[in-house]
Amino acid sequence: MVQKYLVFMVQVHLNFRLAELDSLADLHGIKTVDFTQYQRDSPFFIVELENDEQARKWISRSILTRAIYEYWGQGENYNQLHESVQQNPRFPQFLQEYRNTSFKFEFDSFGGSSSGKVNRVACIESFKYLDFQGPIRMKNPEQIFTVIEEYEPLNDNQAGETPLRLFFGREVQRSDRLRGALEKYDLKKRPYKGTTSFEAELSLVSANIAQVKPGTVMYDPFAGTGSFLTAGGHYQAIVIGSDIDGRMIRGKGTQTIKANFKKYNDSLQFLDVLTMDFTHNALRSDLLIDTILCDPPYGIRESIKVLGAKDPERFVGKENVEINGQKAYLMRDYIPTKKPYSLDALLDDLLHFAAERLPSNGRLAFWMPVANDENIETIIPLHANLELKYNCVQEFNKWSRRLLVYINRGSDFNGPQNVGLERSKERFRDRYFNGFN
Repeated sequence: MVQKYLVFMVQVHLNFRLAELDSLADLHGIKTVDFTQYQRDSPFFIVELENDEQARKWISRSILTRAIYEYWGQGENYNQLHESVQQNPRFPQFLQEYRNTSFKFEFDSFGGSSSGKVNRVACIESFKYLDFQGPIRMKNPEQIFTVIEEYEPLNDNQAGETPLRLFFGREVQRSDRLRGALEKYDLKKRPYKGTTSFEAELSLVSANIAQVKPGTVMYDPFAGTGSFLTAGGHYQAIVIGSDIDGRMIRGKGTQTIKANFKKYNDSLQFLDVLTMDFTHNALRSDLLIDTILCDPPYGIRESIKVLGAKDPERFVGKENVEINGQKAYLMRDYIPTKKPYSLDALLDDLLHFAAERLPSNGRLAFWMPVANDENIETIIPLHANLELKYNCVQEFNKWSRRLLVYINRGSDFNGPQNVGLERSKERFRDRYFNGFN
């Protein structure tokens, strides 16, 4: 028998919220969620689940929700709320099940603070028909019963005065967000970071949508300072990264990617990082990679480059240069020659690598920059063996970036593809510095 639950979400990154909820439901094999009832402009989502255990698993690692509650009732005012609670078909069962447990009441709100607007004691007293006999405990009660008030803000700076809706329920699970994940991984507190380090919130969201799983291997081929590796380690994956820029991999003194994992007590999740050109990948072909999560270089700080000579004919013979009798390319401080590379070609390589190395149903997730031109079609890279599952957009001013998530369906899957085609006529870096004019 299914039960009703209330999901209380945050109104940020709305283009990612449904994808995260859907991915986490699929991750835990929860099939009863009816996403047709989901509303993008509302922070509340009433769902049917089999039991509390499903609810806990589903929301426990979510970043874009606050908590999930056993749904008892709702109304436009407190009289309607009490009537709704008492008319709930499961109300007699609720009374019997929680009559003697320790408990406390909490208040939460959306669109405004209920502080000072509600007489808390009088409000709690209005629920006396529940007739709870257990002790009230403000610390570590067995059950937390929550009143949630939804306000419509008068404007961007002024909260509403009268609630639009009221919800009442029993708290089942607080999300990873409410349990402090964003504060824990705040870039300002991170030992090793750079100017292009990916923000903590969307790193964790990306890991959820990519279904990074405990005990599996996650690979970031453009690791930089390791933001996605950190997110993968948080969700207990074994993480490995690589980057063509050895300075990023080495760090500065004690400020390294490894130091970040030590700070977060996740050192056991950190396999290693390598200085390596992704297009000349040195990972063993039999190394199991369950998930690929990355932010490929956009070419903004500097143009995208890979190993190789821009003019091979002029480079002939230089590979044999010796210094003090030792081949130059074998020396520790040797900097190999690099050549320019297009973002289109790099993404083609990434899709091809994912199709070859991911297991069946393994996920590839990466971010792609896009200019917001109304007259230019955004062409998403596609591979015949990869199903495009999500296309989540984060809007800026004149450009945006998309989180593209693919599922490896194997060689029997023959989907659309555009590998090898030129998808953009102008380099994103050039357009970025020209103001997209």
